[in-house]
Amino acid sequence: MTKLRIGHGYDVHRLVEDRLLILGGVTVPYEKGLLGHSDADVLTHAVMDALLGAAGLPDIGNLFPDSDKAFLNISSIYLLKQVAGKLQEAGVTVVNIDATLVAQAPKVAPYRMEMRQNIANALGVSLEQVGVKATTEEHLGFTGDGSGMAAHAVVLVEKM
Repeated sequence: MTKLRIGHGYDVHRLVEDRLLILGGVTVPYEKGLLGHSDADVLTHAVMDALLGAAGLPDIGNLFPDSDKAFLNISSIYLLKQVAGKLQEAGVTVVNIDATLVAQAPKVAPYRMEMRQNIANALGVSLEQVGVKATTEEHLGFTGDGSGMAAHAVVLVEKM
């Protein structure tokens, strides 16, 4: 008997100068980047936590702790590939991913397709199984005033 399971992931990072802005594995041209131990790819982090939660596995802070220098500046897409391996070991397959980036700027529409493809490739799923959207918060809160970015992800997985 198969079981469908839903997971939700949320991540947030502060925007700072002198860092690259990496979202969904894409370097997006912008005056600031996200602060974090890894590449701080807030979108990919939310997707990883949603997948791990749906699978009943430990979250990314447990698997890839920021106290471990092995993960300093590491690519989050690389970490997503590691998550894919853990899902496979657990008998979990991805049905679909729906992720939303929350940021006042920059506009990410020109990069969304590449973000979707990077996430799909890392997980070994089709492009149609990965959705990426973006929204502003009308200048409200830390994402609206440009001091940070957040991302939500909801996933459906099947566990054999």
